[in-house]
This record gives sequence, C-alpha cells and structure tokens, in this order.
Amino acid sequence: MTGSSYGQFCPVAMAAEILCTRWTMIVVRELVAGSTRFNELRRGAPRMSPALLSKRLKELEAYGIVERKPVPGEPGVTEYLLTAPGKDLGPVVEALGVWGQRWTGTQPQLENLDVDLLMWDMRRTIRVPELPPKRHVIQFIYPERRPAERNWWIVVDPREGVDLCMIEPGYDIDLFVQTDLRTMTAIWMGMDTMTKAVREERMVLTGDKALQKNMLKWLGLNLLSGVPKQVA
Repeated sequence: MTGSSYGQFCPVAMAAEILCTRWTMIVVRELVAGSTRFNELRRGAPRMSPALLSKRLKELEAYGIVERKPVPGEPGVTEYLLTAPGKDLGPVVEALGVWGQRWTGTQPQLENLDVDLLMWDMRRTIRVPELPPKRHVIQFIYPERRPAERNWWIVVDPREGVDLCMIEPGYDIDLFVQTDLRTMTAIWMGMDTMTKAVREERMVLTGDKALQKNMLKWLGLNLLSGVPKQVA
C-alpha cells in the first residue's frame, strides 16, 4: 500500500485505497463501458492528461484490475482489458451512477457541461438496428460553443459500426441537429424531452423526416436516464 494508506483492515478502506484516487473510477467507468485502447479512454476522459491516464492504467494493472495485451495484426498497438476482478467492478460503477443520478441536483449536473464526453457517450448508445441498413450521417451543431467544439458528425454504417468525427467526414448529411449543449445534455440524461425542446425552438431538426421521427429510437439515451431524481 502507499503512504496514503488508511491503515484499516476494513474492505471498504482497502478498496478505497485502490479506487478513490483522482480519475481512477472514471478510467474504470470507461473500461466497463467497453473502451480498450488508450485513445478511446482519452476520449471518455477528455480533461484527463495523457500522462495521468498512463499512470492510472499502470496502477490498475499493478493491482490486477487491468491487463495489457497486444492487438493481433497491429504491431505496437496495445489493448487494456479488464481482468476478472476488474469485471467485478461493473456493478460498482452502475451503483455509483444510479446514486449520482438519483441524489445529485439537476442544476449542478447541468453546470458540468462537456461536449467531448457527451458526444462520445452518445456515439456509444447509437442503436444501429433501429436505422435502415445503409450509411447515415448526422451532424450535431452547438452554435454557442467555440469553433473547435461547434460541429460534430456521427457516421453510422451497418457494416463498420459507429464513428464520431470532429472533422467533416465528406459524406452527404442526412440529418442536422442544431441545439445548445445544455439542452442536448438534459435530453440525453432524461431531464428534458426532445418534443419540448423542438416545440420551444431550443432544438431544430433539418433533413430526413424518418430520422427525425425516430430519433429517440436510434439515438437512445444515457443508461441512467430512467433513474428518477430525488432532489430538486
């Protein structure tokens, strides 16, 4: 154990020594969500420095929570995979998320806006089978953001999966979604509705009518969006 040990035999204290250092549970969350490569983990924790991410991964590996494995056919590329103890943290991450969604206030939650994290999470929840079997491109526009954060493209291909682009991918756009980041975050977290946002002109949808009509079906919402708030 490190010099910051609680010095207690209590299993909660022992687990906290491993998991409660800054950013560690965020890295675990990303691993549980399916990210395996360093750059994928960075996209899920965009405000974490690469050096700190590397340090936390080494710590998790030392504790037997993560193992590094080379990617077959890709020389020099490594994947970070959860071990059996790491996979056991899945319910822990879910329980923390449920508690946070239920007991943290809506206002403080919507003050922590992060367009990188939102778009990366949305990309993970796209329900490809809900879309016709062809490539679709959806552009999300946040007019109030600085130029580098204003435009995002999600490319859905039934053969290649879902990709998130910060640079125009060069395909025709099937659907434009223009809104502010707070509104999109609130909708995706189940704190607002798309119908209300469109009615109040906080969201404007332009393009394929079928994509507009079925947007909630193919977009999906955050897995914790159905957890009711217990605080104002």
